[in-house]
Amino acid sequence: MQFIPGVGAIAPTLLAAFIAAALLALVLTPGVRRFAQAFGLVDRPDPRRVNTSPVPRAGGLAVVGAFLPVAIVVVILVDRGDVAAVVMPGTVHPGELGALLIGGLIAAAIGFLDDALQIRARWQLLGQVAIALVAVGLGAEIEAVANPFGPELIVLGEGFSLIFSVLWIVGMINSINFIDGLDGLSSGIALIAAVTLGLISLTTDLRQPFIAILCFALAGSLLGFLRWNFHPASIFVGTSGVMFIGYTLAVLSILGTAKVAVALLVLGVPIIDTFWIIVRRLANRRSPFTPDRGHVHHRLLDLGLSHTQTVLLIYAITGVLAVMSFFLSGAGQLYAFLGVVVASGLILFVLTSREAVQEDLEAETYETSRDGPVAAAPVTPPPTPTAGSATPPSDPPA
Repeated sequence: MQFIPGVGAIAPTLLAAFIAAALLALVLTPGVRRFAQAFGLVDRPDPRRVNTSPVPRAGGLAVVGAFLPVAIVVVILVDRGDVAAVVMPGTVHPGELGALLIGGLIAAAIGFLDDALQIRARWQLLGQVAIALVAVGLGAEIEAVANPFGPELIVLGEGFSLIFSVLWIVGMINSINFIDGLDGLSSGIALIAAVTLGLISLTTDLRQPFIAILCFALAGSLLGFLRWNFHPASIFVGTSGVMFIGYTLAVLSILGTAKVAVALLVLGVPIIDTFWIIVRRLANRRSPFTPDRGHVHHRLLDLGLSHTQTVLLIYAITGVLAVMSFFLSGAGQLYAFLGVVVASGLILFVLTSREAVQEDLEAETYETSRDGPVAAAPVTPPPTPTAGSATPPSDPPA
């Protein structure tokens, strides 16, 4: 792949958007952490979580607060012609921008309801479908995909295009949600994906410098937040974060010329982890949202890797997949993704059958779950309060 002519002219804009968003997230996150602590938005330890002390959630609000202002400024500057002229070709439709910016804000708001109230998974899913329909209604729709059997694109029919687009957005949100199990894991993977989508948008095959700037703004907001989210995390991204990040990445991969094959490959780890987790749970006649320790990051921890080693290894795998996306065509990217699906399935099967890993924890042993609501945990006697202290409230039942 080759970069578009004149890409150097917009490099300062790319860098400015990235740095501005990173600094905003870096500054906003401590305030969001204090807000979460003040209102009891805290993840407390349980047998499935890896944190050993209460950690504030809803950190995604800082990512939203960093990305949206920078993105809005970029839109205004491009509209006024205050950036390099090379940015103008490939500018997206106003409705598509609304799907990205307004839809992202709504997605974060729906996620924040879960951070605050721990709503049931079925209502979260309903909200995801609703916001996906809003995005499609505003024009963020996948109309064609790469043809694995030829150079031409496969044009989707109107009805199938709607269904595929909704499934893509909902699937992306849940892939980020399911991989959000270790400090800095989901935010770091999303950072790599955002940079990759941004760079791909600058190639001669796509010619979407405007989309590239928005991708770099998202990457900057994730980097600034990652300073506080990497192990040992002082704040979690929360459902507000995974909803916003998953939705925004999904829409950015749709705008202009769809980059679905690129996103599939770069986000292969969370997408494939989600796929095999759902397959295994359904095969065991369990709900896809039943929590357990079967995720790829749990398996790596059970093999003896440390928390940081596990996260860095998955970063490295994601980075390799990102590099591959630059050297493969759309069809090649799809073939590579399918190959990773098969290989990962075999590896997970071997790990499950040969390693002495902890068995999946049953749903009734949990009170709450990041994947979705489950039955209440067994009741244990509370500690006897001492003078000047109060027993912290438990998470609300799902």
